[in-house]
Amino acid sequence: MAFILHLTPFKPGAYDLEALSTTAFKANLPAALGLGKGGLSAAILEIVFVFLFVDFFDNLGTLVAVTKRAGLQGPDGHIPRLNRILLADSIATIIGATAGTSTTVSYIESAAGVAAGGRTGLTAVVTGILFLITLFAAPYVALIPAAATAPALILVGGMMMAPLAEIDWADPVVAIPAFLTVTIIPLTFSIANGLAFGMVSYAALKILKGGPKRADLALYVLAALFIARFAWTAAG
Repeated sequence: MAFILHLTPFKPGAYDLEALSTTAFKANLPAALGLGKGGLSAAILEIVFVFLFVDFFDNLGTLVAVTKRAGLQGPDGHIPRLNRILLADSIATIIGATAGTSTTVSYIESAAGVAAGGRTGLTAVVTGILFLITLFAAPYVALIPAAATAPALILVGGMMMAPLAEIDWADPVVAIPAFLTVTIIPLTFSIANGLAFGMVSYAALKILKGGPKRADLALYVLAALFIARFAWTAAG
């Protein structure tokens, strides 16, 4: 409808698959590390830290949400074969970086596939094949306006709200971090940022309520890493 009403003009440009060669396999690691220029540069470490942080926690947030919706989590919230999932994500990230793309990570829109009945790896295989086809049909994919993805995202958002009913909203120590997580994710367009605010606030409230406890050591370490990440990126 947008195309018919001229709200989304279609202007296909020149397209050639050989254009991928301008970035694929062009990584210059010695230059990135500052080798040959008087010493090792720490600038690349900041980039690696930030991308690792965003990739890891975006991926975890997506996995928890999608597996919860698909009914694949155990009674205790355990995600089966989590190591394999993270391994696949890390390999995809390496291959994507080698090909010159942005960080490759699991995407929350997978929940739409879950709603349509997808439960096995075959769903991912079909999605991958369709993405591969878009390499050859990229100019025509532009016919679909970005606004056309809104119905799928609204559907995903609606499904993601269901687990909120399980939160103990009467307990401020649980409710406040949950509220911050839910609100910060859309406001910052980042699952990692939402998890960061939720984790830091949860750690702070736990300390204020009963003092630091040895059992929560992992929580405090994660909260400290989140704070360090924010301080690092703000300073940069």
